This record gives sequence, C-alpha cells and structure tokens, in this order.
Amino acid sequence: MGVTKKTPPANPVPLTIDGYGASGEGVARLPDGMACFVTGALRGESCAVRLDKVGRSAAWGHAERILTPSPARLASDCPWDSHCGGCALRHMTYAEELAFKRQKVDDCLRRIGGCEVPVSEIYGAKETARYRNKVQFPVSQTAIGFYASGTHSVTDVSDCLLQPESAARIRQAVKDFMAANSIPAYDERTGTGLLRHLYVRTNRAGESLCCLLVNGKALPREAELAAALRAAEPGLRGIVLGVNEKRGNVILGDSYRTLWGDDFLMDTLCGLSFRLSVPSFYQVNADQAEVLYGLALDYAALAGTETVLDLYCGIGTITLCLARRAGRVLGAEVVPQAIDDARENARRNGIENAEFFCGDAADLAARFAAEGTRPDVVTVDPPRKGLAPQVVESIAEMAPRRVVYVSCDPATLARDVKRFAQLGYLVQKAAAVDLFPRTAHVETVALLSKRNPKQPIDA
Repeated sequence: MGVTKKTPPANPVPLTIDGYGASGEGVARLPDGMACFVTGALRGESCAVRLDKVGRSAAWGHAERILTPSPARLASDCPWDSHCGGCALRHMTYAEELAFKRQKVDDCLRRIGGCEVPVSEIYGAKETARYRNKVQFPVSQTAIGFYASGTHSVTDVSDCLLQPESAARIRQAVKDFMAANSIPAYDERTGTGLLRHLYVRTNRAGESLCCLLVNGKALPREAELAAALRAAEPGLRGIVLGVNEKRGNVILGDSYRTLWGDDFLMDTLCGLSFRLSVPSFYQVNADQAEVLYGLALDYAALAGTETVLDLYCGIGTITLCLARRAGRVLGAEVVPQAIDDARENARRNGIENAEFFCGDAADLAARFAAEGTRPDVVTVDPPRKGLAPQVVESIAEMAPRRVVYVSCDPATLARDVKRFAQLGYLVQKAAAVDLFPRTAHVETVALLSKRNPKQPIDA
C-alpha cells in the first residue's frame, strides 16, 4: 500500500500565532493541525504566512503580511536586521522578549527535564544596546560582518547595535587596510586565503584588545597595520595575531603573537579585577553577568567554611567570587591560557583559598571523585553543549550538598537536569537572566540538591 502524501495548503495561508519556538519564531497550527514555525511573527498576531518548507511533522514559513499586528510589535531599528543572523527579536518589545525567554526556559525544564519547578523570575537588562564586550567578525573578500542566518555568507555590517562603537572603528580600519594592501580573505571551501576573523574585546573602561586570526604565520606590513589600528581607535591596548591554519570555520587558533601593546585586557567584575587573554571565556555582558553570578552565589548559600568545586571555571570569575564566601575553592578549566589568567587573577585580588587545575572537565571530575574529594557545593558553567554524562555521574559520586548549574542553553540544561534526577539530585529553584538582549539566547541558574528525608535542604 502506498503512502498518501499530504497536499500542502495554498500559499500564503492565513494563520493565528499562539506561541513561540526556541529561536523566537512564531508558532501556529495549519488547518490539519501540523505545527508551523513562522519567522517574523508575534504571539497573538494573524498573519498571511508563506510556507517555505513542509515536512512530515512540522512546517516552516515566514510572515508575508501581518493581518492583525500585536501591540508588542516594533519596527526594527537595525538596517541589517533582515540580512544578519545575529538579532532575532528586534521586532518585539523588550517586555515581550523577556516573557518569551522565561517561557522558553520553563518549557525546556518541564518538557525535556521532567521538572515541575517553575522559573521564578527573569532578570532583564537595563541596557539592551551596545552591551557586548566581545565581537568576532568573520571576514570575506568583500565583507567584514556576520553570517547571514543559516549560512556562511558574510553580511557586511559597518556598525552592529549590540557592539561598542570602538569595534566598528577597528573593523573599518582592518577592512580599509585589507583593500589597500590586497590581503586575501580566507575561503573555508578551499582552505586558501589569509585573514579569517577579526576579534575585538572591550572592557568597562572603554579599552580594547584586537586579535587578527590568520591562515598563516604573519600578515603583510604588520607595523603599518598596527599604526592604522591605533590611529582608528585611541582606546586600543593591544594587537595580537592568532595563528589558525586548520581547515574549517573554527575561530580561535593554537598560538598567538603580540604585534603591539599588551596581549591581555584588564576588567572589573563583582568588585574583583580580572585579566582577560584572547582565548579565555568571559561573559559578554558585564552588567548582567554580575546579576547572574549574584544569583549563583545566593543559590550556593555559603557560610564561610565550605569546600566548593567550580567546573568550567574559565579565568576564575565565579571561582573567585565563591572564594570570598567559602573555606576552599577548586577551579577546573581545559584552556591553559585561562588557567594562567585565573591564577594571576587570584594573586592580583589577594585571594589565597582558590586552587586551579587545567584539564578536561570529565577527566578532572572523575579524578576528584576517585581521590575522595567531597565538596559541599559544586558549581558548573559549561559551554552550550552542556555536561557530558560522565561529568554528571562524577559530580553525583562526590555527593555535594548542592549543585549550582549556570547554563547558556536551557535545552541542554534540561537534559542534564533529567540525568541528575536519575542520580537523586532534583531542581529546587531556577531563574533566568537575560545576558543577550535582542537575541534568542538566555542564561539560567538552577539549584539542584539531593534531599535527605531527615534533614531537608532549605532551598
């Protein structure tokens, strides 16, 4: 017996949007009940939707006309919004954005994680423009900007509204220098060309660190390039060349060479001073990072005598904040330069009860568990892919009283929450923090604990 194919509805189809997908796209139901994800549509709107793809279980389209607009709809203030893949939410009010993000985290924890603890609150940002302290521009022969949505085609963006203006000045200086000196851009399809990415990091004092990632060991006329960048951006503190000769689109390289000035930048966060080298992880929104880390500290509920293990510690931001309230803190991180920065940051801030270990989180967690390390609290702030199963198992084996999970992806957080639940650790509370206004990304802090029936945890 043959399979009867569904006849797709006529294009465009009138639909009413009743919710949001994970990337902020509207969600509606086609006449046959199939879910349809609609780019550019807001909850509560009636739209004429042009269907771009109809699959077996879902359809995808875009709002060709808004028939009944939502009160939350805004006209985008960015001229590149329809071409760049960065901001997904510039067409909605910030209040609507926060409501979407809170619901997104709540849905993930409930549907994927099997967790019935609601997200207590979402902490919105005071500033939704020019909040990012790091930008990584992909480079093509004709453009320096960002990838168009769903592609590796570079859109030329002269001034991103999420980035400081200093980044735009450095970007233009690099583009002009490339054109004047016939410097070829890297082509990831062929593996040829030279300049791959432009990386700019900025601190709260307005100073910048620039790194040029190249498919080679050098750039032509490096001294002249350094002079041009310094002239374009007076707040520049250092220029670094990063070597990345590997095929593909990985951004950072394996080695770095200073062309001028410092190979690091200093910044302040939570009352502490931090040294930032190019490969070191650092939250891109410093103001909201202080809110995020404040929540993590509150969830850790330290009294001053505890031993704390901080996995994925980076340059030691959370670790050193914890150390001011704990007896002893162990930080673990796989990036050697980040561990060097973390140790220097502890020394610079006069913190003597923090130790740092370089290695893979899974390996170090297993090592600590095997050695009988018994932390009272474990904190984790993993990359978007979340925790490997063996990390979850090693944490449970160490039997901490509390696990504080900081996550940049609610879906992988929810997956890991389910794994923790199978080992007896349950979510007690969770809150969302918006570190990435106008994009679909959101941070979450969750507290997990293994309850002792005779001595329940005061969450």
